[in-house]
This record gives sequence, structure tokens and C-alpha cells, in this order.
Amino acid sequence: MILSVITDIEGTTTPVSFVHRVLFPYARARLAAFIAAHPAHPALAEVPEPRLATLLGWMDRDEKITALKTIQGEIWAEGYAAGALKSEIYPDVPPMLRGWARAGLRLFVYSSGSVAAQKLLFGHSEAGDLTPLFQGYFDTTLGPKRAAASYAAIVRAVGSAPGEALFLSDVEAELDAAAEAGLAACQLARPQDGTQPGARHPAVGDFGEVARRFGLPHG
Repeated sequence: MILSVITDIEGTTTPVSFVHRVLFPYARARLAAFIAAHPAHPALAEVPEPRLATLLGWMDRDEKITALKTIQGEIWAEGYAAGALKSEIYPDVPPMLRGWARAGLRLFVYSSGSVAAQKLLFGHSEAGDLTPLFQGYFDTTLGPKRAAASYAAIVRAVGSAPGEALFLSDVEAELDAAAEAGLAACQLARPQDGTQPGARHPAVGDFGEVARRFGLPHG
């Protein structure tokens, strides 16, 4: 019986295009100014010189590096606060999350983006503030998303048995790691993102199908 749902963001709750079309370019255009304004920032201490070139290279390769994600998150925070950014969430997601929360399911996020960035995204969505629906957030400071130990750490942190937790992601390798740790795993293969269903896990097109596949409440 599923009691907890842990969801990824990019390609799962949010279109990949939003991250690459909106968020990444917004941060990229402001990296130089951020470095100049925060030379002693703790995250920058982890960035080899030349810092701007290093950060841009990491962004080009979409590296899941905590220092980069921290800096991006702070730049996005300024954009959200100024009203320049508004998060795109797939329309099937908010009603399902609300329905699951009302039914007593515990909801969590695990994403390569920083916890601060996760809260900004769900707090400034086109569907309103969704952060009250979640009971916790996890990022790569916990561990890599393709390592089973990361998912074992999450279920320990939330006080759930592995078999009572469901992990949702568009990336099959992440689902492999979650399944290795004993979690139920489901792939979001959204046509809009061009995600190709894998062969090792159930694959669905939206959160409504997740509910039907795993016997969860509907929104």
C-alpha cells in the first residue's frame, strides 16, 4: 500500500522545456553579475577558476553539481520575487497532488535542483502556491539521484517503509535506483517532453494514470 509519493520535477511535474527555455537562460544571463556581487559566496568557493567559464560549462552539460544548483536557485529567487518568473506545472499535477494530500498521502520532492529552488518553483506556479501540499524536499546534498543509497536515505528520513513509498520520475536510471532501494517506481513518459518509455518500470502519461495504476485517490 502506497503511503508516500516522492516526485521528481523536470519532465515529471514540469515541462523540460520550461527549465531549458526559461530557467536556465535566466540564470545564465545573470551569472557574471552574481559572481561580481557575491565574491565570497560559499558556493563560489567550490567553483574552480575561471569561475564564470566553469559555471557556464557546467550549465552547458547540465551537470548536477550542488554549487551550481545553489547559485542558480538564488538567481531564480530574485526573478520570482520580482515577478519575472512564474513556474509552469503540467495541468494534471496540481489537482492530483491536492487530492492525494486530502486523502492523507504524504508528498515529497527529490530533484537535482536545490531545495530552495524546488520551493520557489512550487511556490510560484501558475496553479498557485503548491508548497503546503509537500511535507519535505530533498536534493543532491542527500546523494546522487542514480544511487540506491539516496532513496534508502529518503525513506529513513520520512519514516516510511520502502515498499510504502512511490517514486515518480521521467529518468529510467533514477527509477532503477529507487527500485533497488525497495521503493515502487513509475516513469512519467510525457509526449510533450518526448520521453521514451523504458521497459523496466510502469510508464504513464500523466498523474491521473499514476493514480489508476497504483490505486491512489483521484484529484
